[in-house]
Amino acid sequence: MNSAWEENLPLVVICGRTNVGKSTLFNCLTEKRQALVSDIAGTTRDSNLGRVEWAKHAFRLVDTAGLIDSRALSRQKIPAADIDSQTQKQARHYLDQADLILFLVDAKAGLLPEDKALAGGLKKNSAYRGKTMLVANKIDNFRLAAEAAPFHKLGLGEPQVISAATGLGTGDLLDLVTQRLKRPKIKESAQENESEPVTSACIIGKPNVGKSSLLNAILGYERVIVSDSPHTTREPQDTLINYRGRPITLIDTAGISKQGRKSAGLEKYGIEKSLHSLNKADIALLVLDISEAIVHQDAKLVQEIVDRGKSLVLIANKWDRAKPRDPKKMTTAIYDQLPFATWAPIQFISAKTGEKVNKIMDLILAIGDQRKLTLSDSQCEKFMKAVIKVHKPAKGKGLRAPRLYEFRQIKSNPPIFRLRIGPDDDLHFSYLRFMINRLRERHGFIGTPIQIRVTKEKKSHTTYNK
Repeated sequence: MNSAWEENLPLVVICGRTNVGKSTLFNCLTEKRQALVSDIAGTTRDSNLGRVEWAKHAFRLVDTAGLIDSRALSRQKIPAADIDSQTQKQARHYLDQADLILFLVDAKAGLLPEDKALAGGLKKNSAYRGKTMLVANKIDNFRLAAEAAPFHKLGLGEPQVISAATGLGTGDLLDLVTQRLKRPKIKESAQENESEPVTSACIIGKPNVGKSSLLNAILGYERVIVSDSPHTTREPQDTLINYRGRPITLIDTAGISKQGRKSAGLEKYGIEKSLHSLNKADIALLVLDISEAIVHQDAKLVQEIVDRGKSLVLIANKWDRAKPRDPKKMTTAIYDQLPFATWAPIQFISAKTGEKVNKIMDLILAIGDQRKLTLSDSQCEKFMKAVIKVHKPAKGKGLRAPRLYEFRQIKSNPPIFRLRIGPDDDLHFSYLRFMINRLRERHGFIGTPIQIRVTKEKKSHTTYNK
């Protein structure tokens, strides 16, 4: 399994103290609203990863957490395991790999002692000294460029003035960046690969069920920070990988809880971004803590997934803690609590030990293909006749049994079918469920919700989802 993040492109890392606009600059240069932006110090925890294309050249870009101690720039070990220490370790990891470092300062706030300390740390470290570019942010127009003058004292050269919020000066910054790098041209083959369909899987669930641990286990390295503190992950983290020659995007999201949705802080914004990521995904990997009972919040998340027409895999995590380890019994228990999701496969795993984590990727590929499955009109016709032969249509209201005239697939990804009945007929909803179950038996559609729309000659419509 190869990470597309590890492609042979130069790496540019944005660093600086908290609240200088690193995430805003990242969003501006990548032209995406990926990084969560707020005025609260320490908003960014996990580093955001993206790709920038400029003047037919490309590079990788990292937005790191705010540096809170210049010791993070030294060769000293960071032994603590708290969240702040982990963010500093992760920032240093990317700085060590960087081809170019953009040291961002806030021109409006002026030169602060923290800026001086961090600049000193960058200059002292021989690995950083020659590849650091000073960037003065929050210069809203060029008449205010003089506000960047005090930063000359940092000894990191002429500050490049920009406004990440408005985009002012960012074109000039990108010109300088590509000049400093090896400037590889974008290969046509790479552009062609980008046009290939990418299956996206969103890792979703309540706080502290092991979502970030799962992403790290799949990738085989610490891509995101893991902590026992709820809401450690605040913004979706997209990672593009190549598995069996096919591109897959994995998205780690913030934990979704009832309390978090009602809050007014970063947790609420993180949850909103999680649901936005779910909207863009093909497949939801709903992570359940198998060592705890399934609760109403889990059922609500399943409903959110189904309502959005997303495919679903139930990830039963912390299998190493399960007692007894009886997959058959546990499967029955899960489906008993989530009876409307019995079509979703369950994968028992341990993100901590890595047990059976590799099977998730094969499931993603299989479900991604099944979502796009399209039945021909003749297949649908044969299916309808076979279903009627096994079980005659059940009536809803009225005295006479309904007649089925036509059954066709009208959409794929996810699959939607149209069933036409007589103008005065009424079909019982249980028959639609029966048809859906037979569709799964005959044609698959593994892990994917199927929708059947019932139409009458008078063009009245009802819809049934499962």
